Amino acid sequence: MPKYTKEDIINLVRDEDIKFIRLQFTDIFGQLKNVAIMASQIEKAVNNQIMLDGSSIEGFVRIEESDQYLYPDLDTFTILPWRPQHGRVARLICDIYNPDGTPFVGDPRGALKRVLKKAADMGYTFNVGPECEFFLFQTDDEGRPTTKTNDEAGYFDLGPLDHGESTRREACLSLETMGFEIEASHHEVAAGQHEIDFKYADALTAADNIMTFKLAVKTIAQKNGLHATFMPKPIYGISGSGMHTNMSLFKDGENIFFDPNGEKKLSKEAYSFIAGILHHVRGMAAITNPLINSYKRLVPGYEAPCYISWSSSNRSALIRIPSSRGKSTRVELRSPDPACNPYLTIAACLAAGLDGIEKNMTPPAEITDNIFEMSSEEREEKNIGNLPGSLHEAIAEFENDEVIKEALGDHIVTQYIAGKNRECEEYNTRVSSWEIEKYIFSY
Repeated sequence: MPKYTKEDIINLVRDEDIKFIRLQFTDIFGQLKNVAIMASQIEKAVNNQIMLDGSSIEGFVRIEESDQYLYPDLDTFTILPWRPQHGRVARLICDIYNPDGTPFVGDPRGALKRVLKKAADMGYTFNVGPECEFFLFQTDDEGRPTTKTNDEAGYFDLGPLDHGESTRREACLSLETMGFEIEASHHEVAAGQHEIDFKYADALTAADNIMTFKLAVKTIAQKNGLHATFMPKPIYGISGSGMHTNMSLFKDGENIFFDPNGEKKLSKEAYSFIAGILHHVRGMAAITNPLINSYKRLVPGYEAPCYISWSSSNRSALIRIPSSRGKSTRVELRSPDPACNPYLTIAACLAAGLDGIEKNMTPPAEITDNIFEMSSEEREEKNIGNLPGSLHEAIAEFENDEVIKEALGDHIVTQYIAGKNRECEEYNTRVSSWEIEKYIFSY
């Protein structure tokens, strides 16, 4: 990532014919927000003088304490390649600060920074590589999204079966222009489903990249008359979209998960990190899988994990250890979905793993058999638990997990739980199309 000074940014805005700058930030529920300024205001922006009304952002602050400030991270400056090349548009990702110059405790990016500082105090740096899946759907005559794909492709298929191939290609090229290193892109298992994998990065950059990735894919799809969605399970009866999250801890430049003499060439810290994730995975499910719809993906039969287990090879397990070793040794958590707030998800994963290391936890035995083919009795015999079956259940688990709550902070926890409870209450009182189809003729 480039290292910019204030003067660098001011000069770039002038020299690159940039007319608009989007000062972006993410709210508690993972929605990307921005304040757009003209190029004439860039000096104020880089000196942290641009304000926003925090009371207008769900979960931020009350109306009587609404003034907040945007502090741009100068190294996140980039030009948006899909915007016009004359009168160009750039963006800066911002942290949220209070008027007294202290970081706002409800800023998700700030929450991740706090957990990363704890890791740094222990001597660790944390790297994350996400695998983001999404659907491309056609739009109707009014531009509204449908769930039609006009796509008969499957896993790794290509055109002409893959009708989203050109949009996926354009997204990859745009992301590369913005500094991403794209490692792979392909059609996923379901019709209209795609995946683009980009290189791992330090945890904060990875979270920023996920937000940028989602914006780029949605924008380019819209430009091409399609709708991109990161909704976990948009269509009944086919696989949903996940965000498998690959994680590694480094110390003094070395991957501490790798031990050439350890069992499966994994270190004691790696096993404790795995144990910490498994111990807290139910408590952080409301963060990693934040929607009512998320739990319609986490069911047997559609490749998504729903049982708490780990394996070095078995893709039915919740945690998989890919075969690469050395500096590429990593832990892959397969439950998160791309609707999550990446700052909170990565913070929760790191907090859980560090808790495992601090408490010298030991994971349960590796599961090498296909868990989806096991009976409930076999799973019980092997002590394989379940992920929460609903958002309501996940919220209850979150409320009881002190480690995850402490990592995110009281403000985020209180506002997040309140918002998700409102979501559950609204869902419970809505009449769905399934209910109409099921009952209206019979009763």
